[in-house]
Amino acid sequence: MLPLSRSCVAMQNPRAERSRAENLAVSSIGNGQPFKSFFEVAVKHEPFGFQTCFANDLHSLVHVPTGLGKTAMAVVGWLWRRSFGAGDEVRCKTPRRLVYCLPMRVLVEQTRDNAVRWLENLREANLVECEVPVHVLMGGEDEEDWDIHPEREAILIGTQDMLLSRALNRGYAASRARWPMQFGLLHTDCLWVFDEIQLMGSGLATTAQLEAFRRLLPEKDANTAENGHGCRSVWMSATMRPDWLKTVDFKDRVDALPRLELDGVDHKSSEVMKRWSAKKPLEKAAGVMDLKSQGPLADEIVKAHTAAKGRTIVVVNTVKRACYLLTEIKKKWPSATDENLILIHSRFRPPDRAEQIKKLKPEQAPIDLSPEGMIVVSTQVIEAGVDVSATTLFTELAPWASLVQRFGRCNRRGAQNEHASVRWIDVADKEAAPYEAADLKKSREQLKAIGCKNEEERDVGLASLSKLNVELPFEHTHVVRRKDLIDLFDTTPDLAGNDIDIDRFVREVEESDVRAFWRDYGDPKKGATPNKIGGQDPNDDDSHAEPAPRREELCPAPIGSDKNPGFRQFAKNHKGKVWRWNFLDETWEKVDAAKIVPGQVFLLHADSGGYSAEKGWDPAGKTDVAPVAPPTGEKGEAPDATDDDRFSRVGVWQTIAHHTDEVCSELDAIVPALPLANGDADALRKAARWHDWGKAHEVFVSALPDNMRDASQVWAKAAGKWKRYGRRHFRHELASALAVLIVPDELIPNEQRNLIAYLIAAHHGKVRLSIRSLPNERHPEPRADGNGRDRRFARGVWDGDALPETNLGTENGKPIIAPEVKLSLEPMEMGLCEQPPFAGQPSWADRMIGLRDALGPFRLAYLEAVLRAADMRASKAANHGASPKEAVHA
Repeated sequence: MLPLSRSCVAMQNPRAERSRAENLAVSSIGNGQPFKSFFEVAVKHEPFGFQTCFANDLHSLVHVPTGLGKTAMAVVGWLWRRSFGAGDEVRCKTPRRLVYCLPMRVLVEQTRDNAVRWLENLREANLVECEVPVHVLMGGEDEEDWDIHPEREAILIGTQDMLLSRALNRGYAASRARWPMQFGLLHTDCLWVFDEIQLMGSGLATTAQLEAFRRLLPEKDANTAENGHGCRSVWMSATMRPDWLKTVDFKDRVDALPRLELDGVDHKSSEVMKRWSAKKPLEKAAGVMDLKSQGPLADEIVKAHTAAKGRTIVVVNTVKRACYLLTEIKKKWPSATDENLILIHSRFRPPDRAEQIKKLKPEQAPIDLSPEGMIVVSTQVIEAGVDVSATTLFTELAPWASLVQRFGRCNRRGAQNEHASVRWIDVADKEAAPYEAADLKKSREQLKAIGCKNEEERDVGLASLSKLNVELPFEHTHVVRRKDLIDLFDTTPDLAGNDIDIDRFVREVEESDVRAFWRDYGDPKKGATPNKIGGQDPNDDDSHAEPAPRREELCPAPIGSDKNPGFRQFAKNHKGKVWRWNFLDETWEKVDAAKIVPGQVFLLHADSGGYSAEKGWDPAGKTDVAPVAPPTGEKGEAPDATDDDRFSRVGVWQTIAHHTDEVCSELDAIVPALPLANGDADALRKAARWHDWGKAHEVFVSALPDNMRDASQVWAKAAGKWKRYGRRHFRHELASALAVLIVPDELIPNEQRNLIAYLIAAHHGKVRLSIRSLPNERHPEPRADGNGRDRRFARGVWDGDALPETNLGTENGKPIIAPEVKLSLEPMEMGLCEQPPFAGQPSWADRMIGLRDALGPFRLAYLEAVLRAADMRASKAANHGASPKEAVHA
């Protein structure tokens, strides 16, 4: 068993950290594969000194100029530490998941491609002994791959909205039922790497607060304070300021964080020196950004590009301005084609975005391009994570930290010193958005000061910028507090169906996004809806409803504001053609524009317009949008719903005993590798053994397909056409959990009963901290019990329901038989229970809140994720492996 990763000596006491020379001399701890050769195989060049230092000590703050390889440092450094080549001691101190968080979404794939290429190089050299999958977390990504293997190494690369929303238990564009599963995994055994933190806005404070909470919750758990649930955070920027991380709960830790910078050792490298001394002469552009007349600026860009050739990059601050400028450049540049005049921004569907990135040719230097060269018009997305160089750079005025990143895109490797140039475009205060006018004023003053210097010193290369002492204040406007995080643990929506809005903790509110996808479901004038394809009556068969979106269909769209209308206004203009899936009622419903919030996903009719492959999201566009065709032969899955039991409705028949044995087997394959506290493994095994007892309930049994119903068998899985549940919103896991609260101590240890009951209830992510009835539930029949009291009901379970004696499989060669019980919903009441069998005992809410506070939200969610992973893996194996005959008789 691998122990939980611990904090390194340098992190606990940075003053006692080894000297830089000692760090560089020690390229491997534990007599394993030297990091130098490991890095050379992966990246195809020797590591710089700072890259070696990071691999040895996992510094928390990385202040390194852009273009020198911070991504390779983090990814390959983590890979080496987790590989057996680094030695067991290093491996055991290193979290098993690398979570790489980027502030911009457009070029996440580039980071993914680099990681995949480095891994492939290492595999070919036999330096990686196990499969390390690389997952991209963006809207619509296949969520089943990364979160059902908690025991495996993995690299997760995503945008801050995707990753931080999941870290706050409200995963954008993810199924509600999976929120807690991913929350638990992202707060346990993870190395979080936050790149280009100067661009993170409100999300930066959240990263610091979460790092603090992992060491504070629960306070009485000394092990938590020591290792932060096995998680560590790394913040990286070319303009790093430690004060940016001094939030209310993390400020006392910041000064002790180990910091990594370039020093004399790195400057001895000829490659570093070429980049450090690369020339980037600065001047002010004559043209200005004016949406009414961009012709003069476009003309200046084309003339500068024609003179220098190579690649010209133009960075503007809004998608709207980028689209307008691209149109004007196309008019001024006779050589323009779709291949050499490229638009890059964040609001494309993934396939179209991939085409734009492919045209960008990031792996090629400007001198390798065609004779006409290339002009790239981009928004801020090109600031972070893109390894692309330009001979000529135009940039709109922006905050200084952003300008430094943009300057890094010019003459990146010092190969165009004779022709390189940087030109800044002034922006009027009224056009400052999405930035503050005061921040632009400071940048303008700094640029003018550089412009007043002699010709040799009018430069914004790395060497020149290092001589400047520019203040970079960072004000945190929204900071997530401990109470907020605790409240977010409960994923149950309020009675109106609303959730806590986390957007202010994830990114700047002005940048808030939803995601849209387009389908042609027939003619709305003839009654077609996403629920009635082509206007035909679906006869209550949900297979006729539009399936859930795939990742490649989703396009980010801004919600908008009073000054900048966005998706809300688009929805108002296209009433009846904008739909959202109702998780509770299992139907696509028309959207109320006033209720649109960040992170939601919307279905649009193809004739609504609003998008083109060339421009991306375009709310003014009137042309029909071509839906992204599904892979050949794939129909698509229905969206998740509260009544959904898709893992029960698989292609085989399995008894509860057989399925339970398989879940326990999967759990036994997971648990030995995990950092579990004493007793956790036993509780997980008990929960796994008893989790599906509720499938013996008459409501579940009555919904089974008719072709193989057999009273002598109690089924957990079935193939064929299921009936709808006789009681709306029925949840078998609630029946299992209530029954487990009743059985004798010799079957369920009383000291672990609450944890076991919680894990059972939560194993589909739909019943967790509270038990309550939902709208439109069927009332019990008769309504009164034998004493004349109203019969309670919740999630399709009624007071007095019975679970029969049930075979739960075999353990240590002996069958486990659950006794017959009569269910009581007394625990759903507030306060102490009054009626037997729970008289004098705490309510469900009291039990679960006490459990959450005792274990802490991170540990409890992690245990929840582990059991769910075992259950989902067993179900997937059954569906893709055994034949129906084998499944029945196994």
